[in-house]
Amino acid sequence: MSQPEITEITSGLKFPEGPVAMPDGSVIVVELGGGCVTRVAPDGTRSEVAAPGGSPNGAAIGPDGALYICNSGGWAFHDIIGLNIPDTEIPPHYSGGRIERIDLESGKVEVLYTECAGNKLIGPNDIVFDANGAMWFTDHGRRQGRVHHVGAIFYAQPDGSEIREVVFPSEAPNGIGLSPDGSRLYAAETHTGRVFVWNVTGPGEVERNAAGATGALLCGLPGMQLFDSLGIDSDGNVVVATLVTGALTVISPDGAVLDQALTGDPMTTNVCWGGDDLRTAYVTCSGTGRLISMPWPRPGLQLNY
Repeated sequence: MSQPEITEITSGLKFPEGPVAMPDGSVIVVELGGGCVTRVAPDGTRSEVAAPGGSPNGAAIGPDGALYICNSGGWAFHDIIGLNIPDTEIPPHYSGGRIERIDLESGKVEVLYTECAGNKLIGPNDIVFDANGAMWFTDHGRRQGRVHHVGAIFYAQPDGSEIREVVFPSEAPNGIGLSPDGSRLYAAETHTGRVFVWNVTGPGEVERNAAGATGALLCGLPGMQLFDSLGIDSDGNVVVATLVTGALTVISPDGAVLDQALTGDPMTTNVCWGGDDLRTAYVTCSGTGRLISMPWPRPGLQLNY
């Protein structure tokens, strides 16, 4: 484990997630507990980008410069030993899962997808764009009483014209990312504490076997360590936010755990990279409502958009 030097950029966020580092030095985050998208300036001041409601989750810039978000439809939160913890149960105020496009100039919110092949999206969670300009995203699923809505991984066009289910079932898939050359798709399952990998065989297609698009296990951690969202650095390492431990776990492309960079928040949920050299990691610490930064030993991966 390592203990990087941590800088707090801002606090008081309502369960921040989905950080996106912008060219002007600001970082856009979503607030699951506030139903809003917020821009955080380098000095920590905040301004609202949009208020889509529900619970905006993962976020990414698309090929048209707009912000695309996974909206998981609303969560209930509980204060547990001073931390803001989401309940996996679908709450009464749940408004349905969806993929949304947000115009960063006007704040206009457009709903692109609410279902796939007649199956409703339940809890869209994290998102990444490939070099073809389309999006991969996870649906975390949700619990409804004794019914567990199983998760899946989807591929969709940013204009709302096409969506298809690529991987099903998946146990609470959360973070998603692509290798530097786009040949491998990674996804983290929260409750199993595992990262899986698939060989990408074409746009929106992964290698399949007799059992379907099962992928292969890249890494699993011992003990009570759960995975949230993830990013990829320039060496192709999978950097996955690790719950309970409160860390960023660095996993090599061959599955070796290289480091766990401690954050001090057991609800560490996501990471992105910014700065001129992409060596600043921006991390959402959702239990304590903070956005922090830390130096990173390697540049983050330059995203497609």
